[in-house]
Amino acid sequence: MDKLFEYSNKLIQEANTSFLRYMYNEINWESRMIGLIGPRGVGKTTLILQYIKQNLNPIETLYVTAEAFYFVDNRITELVDRFVKHGGKYLFIDEIHKYKDWAKELKLIYDYHKDLKVVFTGSPVLDIKKGASDLSRRAVIYNMQGLSFREYLQLFHKIAAKTYSLEEIVQHKVKISGLERPLPFFVDYLKRGYYPFSLEGDFEIRLGQIINQTLENDIPMYADMNVATGRKLKQLLAIIAKSVPFKPNMSKIAEILSASRNNIADYCLYIEEAGMIAQLRDHTIGIRGLGKVDKIYLDNTNLIYGLAEDTSNIGNIRETFFLNQMRVKHNVFTSPVADFLIDNKTFEVGGKNKGQKQIEGVENGYIVKDDIENGFLNVIPLWQLGLTY
Repeated sequence: MDKLFEYSNKLIQEANTSFLRYMYNEINWESRMIGLIGPRGVGKTTLILQYIKQNLNPIETLYVTAEAFYFVDNRITELVDRFVKHGGKYLFIDEIHKYKDWAKELKLIYDYHKDLKVVFTGSPVLDIKKGASDLSRRAVIYNMQGLSFREYLQLFHKIAAKTYSLEEIVQHKVKISGLERPLPFFVDYLKRGYYPFSLEGDFEIRLGQIINQTLENDIPMYADMNVATGRKLKQLLAIIAKSVPFKPNMSKIAEILSASRNNIADYCLYIEEAGMIAQLRDHTIGIRGLGKVDKIYLDNTNLIYGLAEDTSNIGNIRETFFLNQMRVKHNVFTSPVADFLIDNKTFEVGGKNKGQKQIEGVENGYIVKDDIENGFLNVIPLWQLGLTY
């Protein structure tokens, strides 16, 4: 266990706390058990190391990754017993989905060590939502996504902006000191600004690795798939990546993939939860996740440029950005007359020459335009919708 502490302290000391993700202040760190889940590469590990460095006593705190060689011969429950006996109070477990029977052991830890606080991170395809071993009643789960355009401005260009509500944006209340020309920054964000690691170089290579690891390892491990099925997931993502956007025809997809039609919806759900695609549903049922899937997008614009360089469509890119940024604070549905419906507001997304025809006669209708710096009347600049978190 000494080596685990040595490794933990090294990482904590090296953590850079100059920039904190939006999720940092949204988590109730006083909860006894916290789950932070999200796609690979969005900064979950960095966030928990920052919290430890700024708030906790290293003597009482241990950070471990479930991938550590230590867990080949040792159980997490055994580590916790020793840790608590030596005065441990805060345990952080990274990549928990790499550990077999993680849910059962976390349940035991929660029940038997009432003075220990546990934070774990993992893939969003974890079966927490199914209530594995009653963990869903014990752990408070937070879903974290990649950088907003606001966060990108701060992290990449040291331009600070506060968050704005959707209501403030449609009322044209956005003011950012030091940002005279937002559009060049916005274009760069769409291509490589969603993942914090793009600051470190070799962005395209690392993004490709994340896609492969997610489809070949994370999802098959969770869903107990074989290698051949894992390949079908990559084929399915390739089909979606070349679409503008993709209107699902399950029978046709099943034929292309030589798979059962009944399995395609499950494949799409796994890929969606893993942060590779986003499924836009109608609002007939009124609860996100239960309506009929109307369109399928890639999860974020960086994935579009990474997977569909030659076939990327600007209209698809704009809609993908809108959906990706708005879903953090809102339920987003397909609109029967335009592109999107949020609460009682209808949004049509397009370029700077987009007209009003699509929303004529629609109450609370808005045109969201790319390639404009400022809004007026019911016209909203697309880039401003990246300031909500």
